[in-house]
Amino acid sequence: MDLSADIGTALRDVLAREGVEASLIETHISWVVLAGEWAYKIKKPVRYDFLDFSTPAKRRHFCEEEVRLNRRFAPGLYVGVVPVTRSAAGLTPGGRGEVVDYAVKMRRFPQEALLSEIAAAGDFADGMADAIAAALAAAHREARRAPAGSRFGSPAEIASWADENLGELAAHVTGEKRREALRRIDAWTRAAEDRLAVGFAARREEGFIRECHGDLHLRNIAWLDDGPVFFDCIEFNESLRWIDVMSEVAFVVMDLEDRGLVAPARRFLDRYLAAGGDYGGLAVLRYYLVYRAMVRAKVAVLREEEGGLSREEDAALWREYDTYLALARRFTGAGSPRLVVLHGLAGAGKSTLAAALVEAAGAVRVRSDVERKRLFGLGAGKPSGSPVEGGIYSAAANEATYGRMAACAAAIVRAGWTAVADATFLRRADRERFRDLAGDLGVEMVLVDVTAPMEVLEDRVAAREAAGTGPSEAGVEVLRHQEEMREPLAGWELERRVGVDSTRPLDADALARRAGCAGGPFALPG
Repeated sequence: MDLSADIGTALRDVLAREGVEASLIETHISWVVLAGEWAYKIKKPVRYDFLDFSTPAKRRHFCEEEVRLNRRFAPGLYVGVVPVTRSAAGLTPGGRGEVVDYAVKMRRFPQEALLSEIAAAGDFADGMADAIAAALAAAHREARRAPAGSRFGSPAEIASWADENLGELAAHVTGEKRREALRRIDAWTRAAEDRLAVGFAARREEGFIRECHGDLHLRNIAWLDDGPVFFDCIEFNESLRWIDVMSEVAFVVMDLEDRGLVAPARRFLDRYLAAGGDYGGLAVLRYYLVYRAMVRAKVAVLREEEGGLSREEDAALWREYDTYLALARRFTGAGSPRLVVLHGLAGAGKSTLAAALVEAAGAVRVRSDVERKRLFGLGAGKPSGSPVEGGIYSAAANEATYGRMAACAAAIVRAGWTAVADATFLRRADRERFRDLAGDLGVEMVLVDVTAPMEVLEDRVAAREAAGTGPSEAGVEVLRHQEEMREPLAGWELERRVGVDSTRPLDADALARRAGCAGGPFALPG
C-alpha cells in the first residue's frame, strides 16, 4: 500500500507519543526522523527529471541502494533497510503489521557533528580541511573507474546535466535582473562546454570518471572520532554518481567558499591535489565550480516551488538563490596567475612559505619532495634510504623531478591558478627552465629567495630528521652538501628576486602582494 500523506511527520508523532524523543528533518526528497539512538530516512513519493521515488517498490530499491553505496564511506552508520509498518497503534519502523513504506535505518550522531554546523559555529579548524582532502583522495583512489567507452563522463553527458539544470532555472526564475544574470551564466557554461570538450573526453580516457559520492558538501560530512565521515551519497541516479573526481572536489570547494571559509577551501584543494597529483584536473575545475553553485541554486528554487512557505521563508530561499548565482558568477572570472619559484637550502622554510601562499593567494603548490617520491612509486612520507646524489636523488632523478614539477606548474597556470614551485632550485639550469616556462605560458615568474643563518638551518633540519615526519629526507649531511654545490643567483635572477628572511614573522598577505599574486584565482568579471 502506498502512503501519500506526510509519513515522516506521522512517524515522528507516533514515536513521540510512545515516549521516544523524536524530531524531523525534511528536504525536498526525503524525511529523516531522529529517534533515540537511531535515524530513519524515508523517501518522499516524488518524481523529478533526475529521480523517481513514485512507488513503494522504487523507494525500497533505492533504500537498498543507499545502504549499499554509503557503506563504502560510512559502514558503521548504515544499519540496513527496515519496513515502516502500520497497526492500530500507528506507524512503526521495523515493526509488525501492514507495510506502508521503507526506511534506511542509521546510527544517529549529534547534529553538531555535521561540518555545516561546525562551520556555522566558527569552529572549522585547519586540520579539518586537510583530513577531508586526505579522505576524499583515498576514496577516489579506491573508487571504480568508468570504462573508456562509457557514456559516463562524455562531453555530451556532462553538458546535458548542466544544461538541464540551467533550463529548469530559466523556467522558474522571474524578474529581469535575475533572468539576465542567469543568461550570462548559461552563455558562459555553453562556451566552456565547447572549449573543454576535448579535455572532458581525455579525462574519461585517463580514468578520472569514477563512482563517487555525488553530493559531497558540508551537510553530508560528519566529524566523528576525530575524522571526517562522508554519508548520504547519491543513490537515485547513477549518472550523478559516476562523475569526474574534480566535480566532487568542486562541490567541497564551492561549499566552503559559500560559507566564507575561503582559506580552508584553498587549503583543501591544495592538499587534495598533492595527495593524488591530478593537477591536470584544474583545467575543468572552474566549470564544475560554476555547475555546483548552480545546482545548489536550483535546490533553493525547488524548495520554494513546493509551496507552503511563509513570506519570510520564501524570501530567504530567493536570497539563497541569489547568493549561489553571485558565487557562480565569481567563479567564471579568471585572475592573473603567476609562476612563483622558491629558492633556498634545506630547512629554509620554503614549504611553510608555500603553504602560506596557498591560503593567502589561492595558489597551488608543487613540492619536489612529494613529486619525486610519486615518480618512484613511494608515498610522500615513506623514506627511500637513498644516499646523497644517489637513488631517487641521482642526477637523472633530479632531472625527472624538475621536469615533472614543470609539467604540473604549467597545468596549474594554464587553468588560471598561480603555481608555487617548492624546491631548492640551487642549479641555475633549473631556474632557467622555469624562467623559460613562464615565458612560454605568457606569465611573470617571481623568484622568492628564502634564507636563514646556517646554524638555524642545521637546527631545523636536525629536528625534522629526528621527528621523521614529512616528505623531505634532507638531513644535516645533505644541507652541507647543498651549501657546497649551489650556484648563486645572478643577473636576471636578482632582478626578479623577492627576499624572505625566514627567521622573521611571515606576513603571507604582504608576500602575496610582493609576488604579484594577491588577487586569487577568481576575478569578478566585468
